[in-house]
Amino acid sequence: MLLVTGGAGFIGSNIVAALNDAGRSDIAVSDVLGHDGKWKNLAKRQLADVVPPAELADWLKGRRLEAVFHMGAISETTASDGDLVIDTNFRLSLRLLDWCTENRVPFIYASSAATYGDGAQGFSDDASLAALKQLRPMNLYGWSKHLFDQVVAERAARGDRLPPQWAGLKFFNVFGPNEYHKGTMASVLARRFDDIKAGRVVQLFKSHRDGIADGDQRRDFIYVDDVVRVMLWLFATPSVSGLFNVGTSHARSFRDLILAAYSALGTPPHIEYIDMPEQIRGSYQYFTESEGDRLRAAGYNGGFTPLEDAVASYVRGYLDGNDRFR
Repeated sequence: MLLVTGGAGFIGSNIVAALNDAGRSDIAVSDVLGHDGKWKNLAKRQLADVVPPAELADWLKGRRLEAVFHMGAISETTASDGDLVIDTNFRLSLRLLDWCTENRVPFIYASSAATYGDGAQGFSDDASLAALKQLRPMNLYGWSKHLFDQVVAERAARGDRLPPQWAGLKFFNVFGPNEYHKGTMASVLARRFDDIKAGRVVQLFKSHRDGIADGDQRRDFIYVDDVVRVMLWLFATPSVSGLFNVGTSHARSFRDLILAAYSALGTPPHIEYIDMPEQIRGSYQYFTESEGDRLRAAGYNGGFTPLEDAVASYVRGYLDGNDRFR
């Protein structure tokens, strides 16, 4: 059996879909479904079990698993309950790491590009403790992920026991189907698509830095299909362990992202630029771009979908349809 924590969430449900498509139905999902319709992310899926996170420790006792995909976390960058975030993102991850180590089960987990903070130290996925200690995450979510990365890196550096395969994945700006429950944490494309479709004006931030045009703040946008492809490759390549960036290594602007959606619909763009709120101007990231050399050096050659093609797939296959769910 396979375990996917956070399996009803955005990336987790896409992993489940890909595993189902590959003929796997022996999948247990651990997640909190809640009241926001997150169950719809799994409505088309076949599962062996759905386990509440609070019951996971008991469920694991005496269990044999082929692999754990640990995507479960409080992922809001605005989260402020430090105790809850640490218990959910750090301590639960430690317990799963220890269980996978003891039971010799491959462990593939979600880290985050939020660990890089403002990017002043660059975006290199150097897994050495010296490199990790230079990073300064800017929010509680990023810090919780960074703490766990350091624990794994320290154990690896000391030669301590670890799972037979372990891989921490620093996801950059992932977008795609099944992100709708994320609210303000969903991609700009998902949040603005109805305005685009209806012909309403789409607002993007003005630039408050010299030399950067309005709407030209850039991110490493990566389609969720590419993220899943990386994880399935790792699952099929148990000899590879490490901490890896998962991004396209090509930063594109928010304007590019929105223009690609207009192009996919074949409609003229209506964009206006508004002042960035003063409270975020000092900490706003103008540029993120993953360094992907380590993933390629490990043998991954699956490539990444160009932004315009990814947006067209998302818009035509999901956002502009009657059923937006995978």
